[in-house]
Amino acid sequence: MTIIKLEGLDFFAHHGYYEEERKVGNKYTVDVEVVLASTTFTDDDLDHTINYEEIYMTVSAIMSVSTKLLETLASAICRELLLQFPSVEQVNAVVSKHNPPIKGVCNKASVAISQSR
Repeated sequence: MTIIKLEGLDFFAHHGYYEEERKVGNKYTVDVEVVLASTTFTDDDLDHTINYEEIYMTVSAIMSVSTKLLETLASAICRELLLQFPSVEQVNAVVSKHNPPIKGVCNKASVAISQSR
């Protein structure tokens, strides 16, 4: 098993349950992990693994669409990466909203979702 991680992908986006959140926007951080069944990489060929840039571009496209729930975002990231990359066995995604609008101090609220084939 091989695990590829992209950590700390920061986005300014317009997500949130409340209309005001979607208008104003906020900072979000995504951590994504893809699990490959393959463990042999002796030929140094990018075609036999996953290009990190393609993972980032997929996550970025999903983050650009206004959504109400972090759960929806994390689920969409997992689903799309599984569809896009046949060699991926499992995806783990964590989506965090910085300074969520709650009545108290909270640096960030996060949702983690894992999906497998």
